[in-house]
Parts: sequence; structure tokens; C-alpha cells
Amino acid sequence: MQRRNFLQTLPAAAFAAAAPPRHNVLLLLSDEHNPFFSQPYGHSFVSTPNMAKLARRGTVFQNAYCPSPLCLPSRSSFLSGRRVFDLQTYGNCNVFQVDTPSYGKVLSEQGVHSVHIGKTDVYNQASTLGFSEMIAPGDRARPGDTLISRVPLDIQKDGEGRGAGFGVKANPFAGDLRKVDLAVEWLSQKASTVDKPWTLSVNLLKPHFPHNVTADLWAQYASHADLPRYGLDSAAAKHPYAEDLRKFFGSDYSEETIRNLRRGYYGCITFVDEQLGRLLDALEKSGQASNTVVVYTSDHGEMLGKFGLWWKRSLYEDSVRIPMIAVGPGFQAGQRVHTPVDLHDLRASMFEATGAKQPAGWIGQSLQSIPKNEEGRAVFSEFQGGGTRASAFLIRQGRWKLIYNCAAPHQLFDLEKDPDELNNLAASQPKTVQRLEAELRRICSPEEENRRAEEFTQRQLRALGR
Repeated sequence: MQRRNFLQTLPAAAFAAAAPPRHNVLLLLSDEHNPFFSQPYGHSFVSTPNMAKLARRGTVFQNAYCPSPLCLPSRSSFLSGRRVFDLQTYGNCNVFQVDTPSYGKVLSEQGVHSVHIGKTDVYNQASTLGFSEMIAPGDRARPGDTLISRVPLDIQKDGEGRGAGFGVKANPFAGDLRKVDLAVEWLSQKASTVDKPWTLSVNLLKPHFPHNVTADLWAQYASHADLPRYGLDSAAAKHPYAEDLRKFFGSDYSEETIRNLRRGYYGCITFVDEQLGRLLDALEKSGQASNTVVVYTSDHGEMLGKFGLWWKRSLYEDSVRIPMIAVGPGFQAGQRVHTPVDLHDLRASMFEATGAKQPAGWIGQSLQSIPKNEEGRAVFSEFQGGGTRASAFLIRQGRWKLIYNCAAPHQLFDLEKDPDELNNLAASQPKTVQRLEAELRRICSPEEENRRAEEFTQRQLRALGR
């Protein structure tokens, strides 16, 4: 029988079997979660049993980074497949909008049902993003953050108010609980009826400040109102960019305030973990669990008083690192991957899981295909918004991390020997600095991007009437 005739005799199912399997994706994206404060990343007392369950059942990415340690830049980059410097979404000011497709629109156009619930806070309004379903979105009101001048340095006016953001409060999680309610409803009523692969991204505001919690969570961490191990006497705290950030935030807090802010943060993390548990239960009840990739991550970290720094905007590890735990088809149970990865790799994984193709030029390699220990792979992050005097860029490759500061001394850390970034080796390791700087320059020219960022910031300031 000729091959053509033979193929005509095969049932259609034979061709379907040859196609790669297409899976669903459930993503929980929190806001401002420093991964070092969770059980899978080795914390001794912050309770995150559902994250620990994911870690046992799936893969923990030990060295995951955000594209930029601030909400709008990081989320914009993740949704669009583009670098922050390419989008020019340097900070939380959104006086100008960007017209570029989101991953939700691209997936939808390729036969994937894309759903987004909760916070958007990206380069354009939620209504323009093109997801199959956009449920209870949270856009940042325009013009967003207007404190964007780098020279002279703008100063936040709410440092004292932020410092008071801890303790018991009535209904502190109402907004996030509503978002998870909507996600549970979608999983229970719609997940099994969609006749194509789906992605469901659930976006929470916690553990982002303020660190107000319920009475039970406040009580849970009563004996853990601790202080950061490393404070203002560390060399990293005396770097000019760190001094800029402390001035910008006005965060010279008392010991009692520091302890209480940290205590509240621990409770907020446990709350997020509880919501992860609710989503896992709802997925299991939907009958879709075996065919669904589940990922927990965050948009950036939180300094939580280390080096006298709070919140984000720093390229130190506590601010720029994120949790990333994945379970389901394509991810091995109980595995830990040490190769550096980022949110672009997560988005590429969503395309791979659903059988879709990322557009040409989009950044990222799927997490499913990244080796456990690849010394040569480099990841990049940047911060070019308000809070510091000029731009900064990060390259992490193997054990080494370079922070290239455009208006201050560069910093080189051996994270294997010095995970807390206490010893800047830039002066004693010039060849390593040169090698990592070459990796950086393959991505961008730091001088040119610093210039472009300053020009764009001046355009924004003029548009704001400043």
C-alpha cells in the first residue's frame, strides 16, 4: 500500500496523538513576597504549608528574579514579553500608555482561553489587554506615582504613614478574598466546560504593605516580632543608592516599628498561603488538576528593613528575588533548580504548557526546558524609576551577581559564599566584573538606557506640569 493511501486509512485519533499535549495553567501571582520568608526557601517559622506542598509535588526554582523590583514595571514586562527599558515603563507613573499585546491576547488568538482576575497595574488599561476574560481588574489610576524625579531626588511624603501600617484591622484582606472567591467560582463552574486549554491568573495585593492582619494571624507571630540581621552598619547600607532609597522613603523607623512591620508581614504571607490552599482545593474538585500546571510566584520582593531599606526599588536580593514553584505536567516532583530564571521564563512556560507559540522577539525560555544547574545562563533585571539618582542593572550568572550602577560604584557579590551581599568584590575581581558587564552589554547599553530613562522621565514631568 502506498504511504498516502496508508495514512488515509488511519483514524483521526492517530494524528491527534502525535500532537504535543496541551495543558491548562493556574497562576497565583502575589505582590511583594520576598521568597526567603517561606518554608520552601528555608524559613524557620513563617508558616506556608501550601507552598511547601507545592514544593514537594513539583519544582522549586531557587534563584528566580523579577524584571524590575517595582509593581508596574515588573508586571508590564511579564505581560508583554518585553524588557522594561524597551517598554519605557520605568516606574509606577502611567501618564503615558503603551500599545503592545499582552500574553493573554496572544494566547486567546491561538485558541487558548486566557483569564485574568485581580490586579493589573500594567502599561495600559485592563480593557485593552485582550484576555478572553478580564474579571475584577485593578488598574492604577492615572497618572499614578508622580514622585519620579531622580535629580533632584523626589521624596515620598508618607513614610510615617507607611510605618504605622501594621497590626489588627477589620477586614484587612477583603479585596483579596473577593478575588479568590471569584477564582474558586470560575474553577468550580467554568473550568471543566471550556473546550480548549485555559490559563487562569489570580492576582493578589498581599503581602504588599500595609501589613495589617486579622487577630489570629497577629497572635500567631506574637513571639516573632524580630529585627533584621543586617542593618545600617553593613557596607551595603552605605552605598549611595541605598542612601537615596532611605531618603526617598523616609523610613527611619524605631525598633518597635520595625518589629511590628515584620510581624505583620509574616501574617500577610501566611494569608497568601491560605489562599493558595483554597485554589488548590478548588482545582482538585474541578477535576482538572491532573491536566493543569500550577505556579506560585510574585512580582518582586520586600527588603523588610534589611540594610535599613524597606519595600522595593533596590537590586539587592531581598527586593529583586521572587518565589517560583511549579507543579504539574512537565515539572518533576521534589526537584530544585539552581539555574537563574525570571518571570519571562514563567510566561514562556505558559505558552509551552498550552501548546501555543510565543511571538518572535519575546523574551524567555520555558521553565520545563531549563537545566537544573547551568552555570552559563544569565538573567537580567533593572531599576530606572524614582528613588535613586540614576539607573541600575543586574546580571546574575552562576554564583556571581553584578549590580551596574550608572552613578555610583558597581557591586559584585559571590552569592554562594555571601548570600546576604555583605562583601562587594568589584575591586578585587575585575575579570569577573568584565565578564558580567559583557553579558549586560549584550542586552543593552547601560549608559544609553540611563540617558533614555532620564529623557523619558523629563517628558513625564512636563506632562505632569512640573
